[in-house]
Amino acid sequence: MFITKDFTDFAVLDTGDGMKLEQWGKYILARPDPQVIWPKQRPDLWERAAAVYHRSKEGGGQWEFREKLPERWIIRYHGLSFYVKPTGFKHTGLFPEQAVNWNFMMERIRACSFQPNILNLFGYTGGATVACAAAGARVTHIDAAKSINGWARENLELSGLGDAPVRILADDCMRFVEREKRRGVQYDGIVMDPPSYGRSTGGVFRSNDNLYELVRRAAALLSDRAIFFLVNSYTTNLSSVVTSNICRIVLPPKNSRIEHGDLALTIRGQQVLLPCGTTTRWYALHVQ
Repeated sequence: MFITKDFTDFAVLDTGDGMKLEQWGKYILARPDPQVIWPKQRPDLWERAAAVYHRSKEGGGQWEFREKLPERWIIRYHGLSFYVKPTGFKHTGLFPEQAVNWNFMMERIRACSFQPNILNLFGYTGGATVACAAAGARVTHIDAAKSINGWARENLELSGLGDAPVRILADDCMRFVEREKRRGVQYDGIVMDPPSYGRSTGGVFRSNDNLYELVRRAAALLSDRAIFFLVNSYTTNLSSVVTSNICRIVLPPKNSRIEHGDLALTIRGQQVLLPCGTTTRWYALHVQ
């Protein structure tokens, strides 16, 4: 299990009845979480929520704002800064549980005697991109949504990394990987956060149908001095055993290790953990 414990600008205050109560800087938000099938442990806290996201029976949902919130605000994590805001799809633009992976990648990058070339597929608002750039890597960030890529650029600027060697491209991830292979481009580290279901110019991506092929093709881009390959998943029926099996099949086994498990967040003052998807890490045992 991979647990983020040191995100001081963010905290889970309570969970229960299909919801999670989170502190995002100065503001408390209540959002649905289908894995929370136990009752609330601190029901007294929930009246403090500044906004609550209500799911619709027809799909989607909407926010109920109980107090006026800024359009967006800043969350900081160990020198990294990110804009967050309530979006129409219940998300805020940041997944704090990924901080444990940011730490892992930054440590591997800083241990290199060279400047590694990192590929971030399905890069979203750039959490991994910002972390890898801050550690000194060159980064290629790919996401099909131009508006989301703009958010990633803003996060780089906010973290003082506006001049860092980062490419942010709006593209279909599978098609991009195929073109990079034809061009002979190689990467020293790859991280991907594929959706359960996504649509782009390249067509429909379903993790259950297309993840193996994406990992296989992306693995062909790894250099001889590769330092890591990460596969994150929020597909509820896709065990980390599945992603680790894929990595064991397609990634080089020599002088490397694979770890896999659940991502989780602590809940303030409780022994209960909040499950937040899974991750599989392949990494070289000896960094050059």
